[in-house]
Amino acid sequence: MNKIKVMLVDDEPLALEILETYLEQLSDVEHVISCSNALEARDFLKSNEIDVIFTDIQMPQVSGLDFIKTLAIKPLVVFTTAYPNFAAEGFDLDAIDYLLKPISQERFFIKVKYQDIIYIEGLKDYVIIRLDAGRIITLQTMKSLEDKLPPEKFIRIHRSFILATDKILAINGNMVEIKEKNETKLIPIGKNYRDEVDKIISDNKL
Repeated sequence: MNKIKVMLVDDEPLALEILETYLEQLSDVEHVISCSNALEARDFLKSNEIDVIFTDIQMPQVSGLDFIKTLAIKPLVVFTTAYPNFAAEGFDLDAIDYLLKPISQERFFIKVKYQDIIYIEGLKDYVIIRLDAGRIITLQTMKSLEDKLPPEKFIRIHRSFILATDKILAINGNMVEIKEKNETKLIPIGKNYRDEVDKIISDNKL
């Protein structure tokens, strides 16, 4: 499996050093570059591909928020900051997480409770876990994550989607209706997974 390519952006050397130490412990991650400001990071992205950016928000010249807004193609983004009041704007930019400094190792290696999961979406070589409280990245394949989830609580309906069965509102044809952040979302049923969905329906588990 290809490693997840990560960029760190922060004007505080100690903050970069802490995150670099955490990343070194993840075998599926490649720490590609650490940048001390948004301009340096933007120049690097012009000729290099990155999967995930960890960026501070308050930086000289260009803030982390403005930096992400300028990117035509946005990698996954995790904002790191000492100021919680930027969280709403951060998630408006589709950030997958918002880490408050000082970032503990326990917070960086995020643990998720089964009951908090709405659905899981596979993207390239990593997966995104969708929660009511936001979205986080987990460094696993869909298959390895599926094997760890209790089958009575989760169902894979597509090669790119695993749903929590108690979050399903309805099944309409080849689409499953779920609720995410007070909005209804439709997720397709893959043809290779249709029989499993039908079996669960017939067993009255949905």
